[in-house]
Amino acid sequence: MYRVSPFVRHFAVALLAGAGVATLWVNLSPSSYYDAIEWRLIEVGLPLWMAPFPLGVTPVGLVSDGLMALFMFFVGKELWEAVWLKRGALSGRRGGLPLGAMIGGWVGAVGVWLLAGALFETALEATPSAGWPVPIGSDVVLGYLVGRVIFGAGHPALHLLLLITIANDIAGLVVVGLVYPVAGLRLSWLVLSAVAVAVAWVGFGRLAGRDRPERDHRRAFALWPYVATGALCWAGVVLAGLPGALGLLPMIAVIPHADRAFGLFAEAEEFLHDPLNRLAHLLVRPVIVVLFLFGLTRGGIDLRAFAPTTITVLAALWLGKPLGVMLGAALAARLMGFALPAGVRLRELLIVALISGMGFTVPVLALETALPGGGMAEAARLGLAISLLAAGLGFGLARLLPLR
Repeated sequence: MYRVSPFVRHFAVALLAGAGVATLWVNLSPSSYYDAIEWRLIEVGLPLWMAPFPLGVTPVGLVSDGLMALFMFFVGKELWEAVWLKRGALSGRRGGLPLGAMIGGWVGAVGVWLLAGALFETALEATPSAGWPVPIGSDVVLGYLVGRVIFGAGHPALHLLLLITIANDIAGLVVVGLVYPVAGLRLSWLVLSAVAVAVAWVGFGRLAGRDRPERDHRRAFALWPYVATGALCWAGVVLAGLPGALGLLPMIAVIPHADRAFGLFAEAEEFLHDPLNRLAHLLVRPVIVVLFLFGLTRGGIDLRAFAPTTITVLAALWLGKPLGVMLGAALAARLMGFALPAGVRLRELLIVALISGMGFTVPVLALETALPGGGMAEAARLGLAISLLAAGLGFGLARLLPLR
C-alpha cells in the first residue's frame, strides 16, 4: 500500500499549537484576545453593486475567508483526484460504499442535531434548527493524526478516513454558505469565477496534452496563469456571499494534472511535476502557518462556556455521525451491492466512523454564521473541542478488535 506524506502530521501539530495558545489566552485575558482577533486592520468601501456593506478586514476574517482557501484547495485537490483520475479512490464502483457512508454520516449528524436541539436547547437567542449544518464537517488533519497511529501510514482504512473527512469538510462549508450567507446570496458573481476558470482552461490548461507542441506544453505548465485565475475565482466566490475558504476550489479541475492518482496525500506525489501537484507542493509550508493562525484565531476554547448547545454538538458528532456512517455504508452494500475497500473490514469501518465524529476545523469555521449569539457559538466551540476525545474511543476499540 502507498504511504501518506508526513506533512499532514505537521498540519495537525500546527493546528493544535495555535488552538492551545488561543485557549490559554482567551481564558486568562478574554477581552484582549477578542480585541486582537477582531481588530479592524482596514475598511474598504465598495460600490453597492459589488457588496452591500463596507469590507472590513480583521485578523480572524483574513485567516478564515482568505488564507483558509489555501488549505481547502490543498484538500480539495485530493478529493477531486480521488473522483476523477484513473484508480482514484472514488472512481467507478470504488466510490459507492464511501459515498453511502459519507451521506449517511451527514444525515445522521444533522438528524441528531435537530432532535437534541429540540430536547435540550434553552438559549434565548436560539431559533428552531439553528446551526444544523455545523456537524456535517469533520476534521481532516486531526482525524489523520489519530488514524495514522491506529492504522499505520499505509493502511487502506486510513485512506478511507481521509476521503470521508475531506468530503465532509467541503460539503459542510458549501451547505453553511448556502443556508447562512454572510450578507445574502448574490450568486450572479459566480459568473466571474466561471469566466476566469474558462479562460484558464482555453488559454492554458487544454494545451497540456501530450500531442501538443513544446511551446504549448510550456505555456500550459506555467504557474502564474493559475495563480491569477485563483485570485479572480476567489473574488467571485466572496462577492457571491459564499465562504471565502471555498474560493479556490472551482479552478482545480482545469489545472493540468497527473494521469493517475497514487492516493490521498501519497508520498509518491512528491515526485510529480504537473502544475496541480507543483502548486500543492509549494503550499505545504504556507498551509502549516495558515493552520497555526486558524487555531490561534478560531480555536480559543472558553472552558466556562458549557451549555445545552455543547450537548447538542456532542450528540450529533458522537452519536449521529458514526451511526449514520455505518448505516449509510450498510445500505450501500445491501441495496447497491458495493463492497468495502480492499483491506478494510467492518471493524476498521467502525473505527473510521468513530474518528469521523471528531469535528473541529471546518465546524469551527461554520460557527459564526450558523449560530446566533456569542454564547451559543462558544458553547458549540467547547463541544467541538470535547468531540476530539472520540480519538480515545477509536484507540480503545482498536485494542479490543485486532486490526490487520
